Amino acid sequence: MNILLINHYAGSPEMGMEFRPYYLAREWIKQGHRVTIVAATYSHIRRVNRKQRKLIETENVDGIRYVWVRTGEYGGNGIGRIRNMLQFMYGLYRLQPAFRKEEIDVVIASSTYPLDNYPAYKIARKNRARYVYEVHDLWPLSPRELGGYSKYHPFIVIMQLAENFAYRHVDKVVSILPCALPHMMEHGLTKEKFRHVPNGIYLPEVENPEPLDEAVARKIPKGKFLVGYCGTLGKANALDKLIETARLTEREHPDIFYVIVGQGPEKERLAQQINKHHLDNVLLLGAIPKRQVQSFLRMCAVIAIIWNDTPLYRYGISPNKLFDYMYAARPIIQAVKAGNDIVRDSGCGITCEASTDKIREGILKLKGLAEAERKAMGERGHRFVMEHHEYSVLAKEFIHAIEK
Repeated sequence: MNILLINHYAGSPEMGMEFRPYYLAREWIKQGHRVTIVAATYSHIRRVNRKQRKLIETENVDGIRYVWVRTGEYGGNGIGRIRNMLQFMYGLYRLQPAFRKEEIDVVIASSTYPLDNYPAYKIARKNRARYVYEVHDLWPLSPRELGGYSKYHPFIVIMQLAENFAYRHVDKVVSILPCALPHMMEHGLTKEKFRHVPNGIYLPEVENPEPLDEAVARKIPKGKFLVGYCGTLGKANALDKLIETARLTEREHPDIFYVIVGQGPEKERLAQQINKHHLDNVLLLGAIPKRQVQSFLRMCAVIAIIWNDTPLYRYGISPNKLFDYMYAARPIIQAVKAGNDIVRDSGCGITCEASTDKIREGILKLKGLAEAERKAMGERGHRFVMEHHEYSVLAKEFIHAIEK
């Protein structure tokens, strides 16, 4: 098949997030398909953004054809980001005549926001191709529930119209969120068009990891029961609860040490919280290279993933870092209330309420287990992720979802 995937924020290992389009495309190419990814030159979640003068440029990245649409830089979620979205939409409409000349079999609208469904639908219909909407987050529900926007806000109204359009016209929806069907049906989707394909691991990036940089490794104490976190330092990650848990266990359990690895908007505030309580049992490090993540995770006795409480998670969660944690074969403590529970289903750890008392209780419970029991938990997680969440498996599931 000739697959056209539209994702405003698509990146690559060299550029940074988001990685899912790249991972799927690499596997599809191995399976004999051709893949084109259309992406914007600027995204706030990439480490490296592309610079170009022309509106449209093409590049080959590891066998994948990337078509880049020039968009402006922005910061935050203000008018600059909206302008960036509109520039990307303009580029997509300018690309339509060129794509009509190609024999495209599948068009996938995959940006976080739903506006690219309009041009995706037009390109698909002109090419007599299947039109697929890949849902990462529920927009505009996510900015409404997380950002407090009114449903009558003009931006929300425009996004809602686009989401409704997609569900009414799409051939298939492929959702990362496993429990999102009720919401989608409320907005026009029929049940038989829904498929769930989660996030997962890309083996070339987790196999044979590089050792931690020596300067970083020296900062992590030896002989401690390490509770680790590796990922974005953002509001959704609720790491203030992990730091508060460290405060609660500091005197009672001096052998427990917490290591937080990552970068993000909450880093400075978290550092202030650690300093305020004079905590000597917490180490806050910056981001580490992706190829070193597994080396860090395997140093940990327990790995933590903590969420803020929000009703939005009733539709399910599928965080990339959870699968990295599971691949590392370490027991996991997850603090969340969600529509699904991969930690419970795989038997790789403990899921608890997102409160410091329950997180503390869970960590102490895992610490109290025999080392062999913790090892067995970690191995169950590793097996589960290899069977259900490895990208060669997910890529096949995605194609099967399209064809069925």
